[in-house]
Amino acid sequence: MTPSTVIDIGRQAIEVLLMISAPLFLAALATGLLISIFQAATQINEATLSFVPKLIMIFTTLVLAGPWMLTVMTDYIRRLYESIPTLIG
Repeated sequence: MTPSTVIDIGRQAIEVLLMISAPLFLAALATGLLISIFQAATQINEATLSFVPKLIMIFTTLVLAGPWMLTVMTDYIRRLYESIPTLIG
């Protein structure tokens, strides 16, 4: 196994990680932005107000995008396991 192979496997792992986590981060970011705009408009300065809507949006996004996320992860793991003989030899 060469150093370039290790770097390539690490790069692919980071790409899969970013693809899987992006929907959840974007949902939390959008929800936080909307709640912040609402708090600024109404002058309600409660730090815990954004927690429950973010939690609900992340759960909803996980339910909706979960099958896709699982497919991406299992495809990567399958490709990694199938490439073990070529990596060793």
